[in-house]
Amino acid sequence: MRSSLGRGLRPGVLGTFDTVVMAVAGTAPAYSIAAATAVLAGAVGVAGPAALLYCVLPMLGIVIAFGRLGRLDVSAGAAYAWVGRTLHPFLGFLSGWALVVSTTLFMVAGSLPAGAMTLALFDPGLAADRVLATAVGAGWFLLMLLVVLGGIRMTVRAQLLLSGVELALLAGFVTAALVRGGGGASFDWSWFGFAHFDGASQFASGALIATFCFWGWDVTSNLSEETRDGRRTAGLAALIGVGVVFVLFEAFTIAVHTTLTAEQIHASGSQVLSTLGEAVWPGTGGQLLVLAVLLSTVATLETTLIQVTRSLFAMGRDRTMPAVLGTVHRRRGTPWVAVAAVGTVALVLFAASAVFGTVGEVLSAAVAAIGLQIAFYYGLAGIAAVVAYRRTLLRSVREFLLGGVWPLAGALFMLWIFFESLGGLSGASVAIGLGGLAAGVVPLVVHRRRGSTYYRPGPRLDASRTTGTDDGGRPGTAHPYRPDRTLATDY
Repeated sequence: MRSSLGRGLRPGVLGTFDTVVMAVAGTAPAYSIAAATAVLAGAVGVAGPAALLYCVLPMLGIVIAFGRLGRLDVSAGAAYAWVGRTLHPFLGFLSGWALVVSTTLFMVAGSLPAGAMTLALFDPGLAADRVLATAVGAGWFLLMLLVVLGGIRMTVRAQLLLSGVELALLAGFVTAALVRGGGGASFDWSWFGFAHFDGASQFASGALIATFCFWGWDVTSNLSEETRDGRRTAGLAALIGVGVVFVLFEAFTIAVHTTLTAEQIHASGSQVLSTLGEAVWPGTGGQLLVLAVLLSTVATLETTLIQVTRSLFAMGRDRTMPAVLGTVHRRRGTPWVAVAAVGTVALVLFAASAVFGTVGEVLSAAVAAIGLQIAFYYGLAGIAAVVAYRRTLLRSVREFLLGGVWPLAGALFMLWIFFESLGGLSGASVAIGLGGLAAGVVPLVVHRRRGSTYYRPGPRLDASRTTGTDDGGRPGTAHPYRPDRTLATDY
């Protein structure tokens, strides 16, 4: 296999529409709706639309923060690179490590239900077979692994097919459900207010669930080196993507409450979309929405692979992880060593989950723990954006609000979620969440002692020195930790 350690990712392959599709797929709309709707309804009842609304506002602050940081530094490492250059390299590495751990766990945890749903389409009885469901889930994972290895253009084409069918099914059913109605509650605009929350603790529970629904849009930042005009496109695509999934989440939450009774929602659990489909189109609708959830799960496996492999590529390039992870295939332009490494680890976890029943319980706890790691690196990125733009915040009211108030509010919300989650999670979830972060100290210390230039004093991100140029940065400036390598948008 022909490869090069010093070669960068292939620039300018993706356009705005491509990255918007990746942002939407990263949040896994159908999967998130199926997994969270019943839980959200159980936590806050008909206040679900309000929880989504008041969660997306601080989340948009983080989206804005990512977009503004991306204008200063185009990097496949995203938060890993930005937090390191703005706050401290240690925090930057731990931000990247948090993404690597959370995405690796999610790929395994997400593949297992994909296997069960595939079997359920043919014979519901087979879905209960742990070994068979694990094998089919691993098969889906390997297929997505091969697609990602095939290059970013093949990856986007597959994503257009998967997400296109998924979104068409979701749009059709939510429209039919809202028009048709059912035996549920009558819609009321008060569902968007605070009246239905029973105190701050209930609001926190709803916000926590809603926050995890939106995770995944930041894949656009990890793809910025491969995107045309990545300084602007990645942030714009993330904003559009979050807007699309927010509308979908709100529409389905309302449709579920107006079509199904509270008892039906509770009894359905993670099968709530199937129940909704049966109510809208008896005999066929349930199967079609199961297909939508399956496609959503497979699609988000692909975007998750993109995130973790691009992050590992950036770490290998900076020598904060083994340098071989920065190897790029000459013809495909993909970090194939990072892809192979992630695939190997995931397959080991698949095998363990099939052989040892207790591992499945650990993975269930890991899914909850993922939220801690998400909140951690999102919060740090929000603070990094405020620090990077601190000298420009008083130039205008718009700059003060978009560059300071909103990203800071989003960051504080994420950090609040981080600490609020600790009290409500199981011991296993906390151990995996915090233990996963703590494990990053080992490679941090090892590669710092080996002299990685990432940990040496270097130029910090400062918007007052880089804004005002045509491309949002200084043309021709070197990569922050690789003086011999120019940014992708400067090739």
